[in-house]
Amino acid sequence: LRTRLREINNAAAAFFRHMLLKSPRGEAARAYVAKRRIDEPTSEAFLLGYAPDDWSALLGYLTDRRGFSPEDVEAAGLVIKHESRGYYDRFRNRLMFPIRNAKGETIAFGGRALGDAQPKYMNSPQTPLFDKGTVLYGLDLARDAIRGADATVIVEGNVDVIIAHQYGFRNVVAPLGTALTGDHVTLVKKLAHT
Repeated sequence: LRTRLREINNAAAAFFRHMLLKSPRGEAARAYVAKRRIDEPTSEAFLLGYAPDDWSALLGYLTDRRGFSPEDVEAAGLVIKHESRGYYDRFRNRLMFPIRNAKGETIAFGGRALGDAQPKYMNSPQTPLFDKGTVLYGLDLARDAIRGADATVIVEGNVDVIIAHQYGFRNVVAPLGTALTGDHVTLVKKLAHT
């Protein structure tokens, strides 16, 4: 199951990335990325993407084109099952931030609303791969810099991490919409003293 969920997350990350870079529907997301002055190499490093404003775009891609079952896509936290209407995409009209574990495997997603939708930021629910109290955003890309500096900088949000990395501050990570936990501290204490 864990292997299948990682495959689903990788396929979803590729779908969201394509939507951001190539789809006319991704124009608002591209404008937001440009407004935040995130350059293309940084966008690529963090695999930023776009979830279209559609109830079943990702679901259709993952089930019809990639052959995953709706139940497994739900287990990955990417769709929600409605009692009478079936499955629908959890993330719609959002700039997407793949959340990776320390090994660089995509285990979940964060999404920032591009319209007035609430909440403004939303993460995947807890899954067999993802527990937000034990994951730090950007750690896979920050690990070597944290060791090199013997220091970890912890900031509030995903974009804070991305911009810091873009400007050369690569020992920066963020919790995922939660307070700093003991598990977070244990993660970084293995890498640095400060």
